[in-house]
Amino acid sequence: MTKQILLVEDEENLLKTIKLNLNLEGYEVTCAETGTQGVACFHKQRYDLVILDVMLPELDGFAVCKAIRLENKTVPILFLTAKGSGEDKVFGLKAGADDYLTKPFHLEEFLLRVKILLRRAGQRDKSTTDDQFFFGPNSVHFATYEIKGTDGKSQTLGKKEIMLLKLLIERQNEVVSREEILEVVWGEDASPSTRTIDNYILAFRRYFEENQKQPRYFHSIRGVGYKFTSS
Repeated sequence: MTKQILLVEDEENLLKTIKLNLNLEGYEVTCAETGTQGVACFHKQRYDLVILDVMLPELDGFAVCKAIRLENKTVPILFLTAKGSGEDKVFGLKAGADDYLTKPFHLEEFLLRVKILLRRAGQRDKSTTDDQFFFGPNSVHFATYEIKGTDGKSQTLGKKEIMLLKLLIERQNEVVSREEILEVVWGEDASPSTRTIDNYILAFRRYFEENQKQPRYFHSIRGVGYKFTSS
């Protein structure tokens, strides 16, 4: 089966060159030139590999990577960027990337890294992916959007609710700012008010907290953002 690759790059000439060479290797390539286009493409189709520039219009590559990781923890992500400092590489890997190649690069090395990432992905046991999270009497199944709260009943949440829930859980014990939540969960294509996020947090408390007025798990940090703690 032909491998599907999502390429997000805003330099037109480089985009065409990379796409051509990937096509010559037998890969099917979908191109996006902005961060929001990249996220939208990922929502619509399954990909075997994502190649991201960092300095993108609308949403930078780090934000795109985080948004992708909220939906899929296993698809390989390769950063291809001029931002080559050690700090940038660490930030990219912490955002969820599997590899980081700086520009200018040797085409042969790039194609080899693509091949290695695709091979590793094919060898992964999909059954080992962490789709569920348990805290107290509660559980979340990210793949099916299903939760079980303090009342013991199962219910299905919406996509944005699950994305926000996953972001907070993956960053547990850290304060996540409202700005980051809007950027990662909603992107630039929609502009909910901070009240929308507040309402989601209130809903999480209804689902998961035994005492909503003294929350154990979902905390609002005034003027900053929100924090999830599992104990």
